Amino acid sequence: MTRTVIVADGAPKPFAGAPYNQAVGAGGFVFCAGQLGLDPDSGVLVEGGIEAQTRRALENISAVLRGAGTDLASVVKTTVFLTDLADFAAMNAVYAEYFTSEPPARSTVQVAALPAGGVVEIEVVAAA
Repeated sequence: MTRTVIVADGAPKPFAGAPYNQAVGAGGFVFCAGQLGLDPDSGVLVEGGIEAQTRRALENISAVLRGAGTDLASVVKTTVFLTDLADFAAMNAVYAEYFTSEPPARSTVQVAALPAGGVVEIEVVAAA
């Protein structure tokens, strides 16, 4: 199986020294690393809480998918990590703006903490 590392502009680069890539293409799919609500230029979390971080995470994912030659419409599975499930409804409202028709399968879980102090992280698998 051919494996292709995806490096995209418009999305945060991996944390310095961290052993992962933005995404990897393999077997007709693109497997994206989890994206936080980090501004791609500054590497700092955007202000505005769960809504702003969800929006930025999905914009980062969109940039990575464009770099892989695909888009959000090709996403087949997402996993959403929240530090507080009380944020579910607010995250879900923003998420619904990006997946308006035939949304992908999704899992949402609460976690103890996320890198950089984020409140949401989203990872996706998309058809290439």
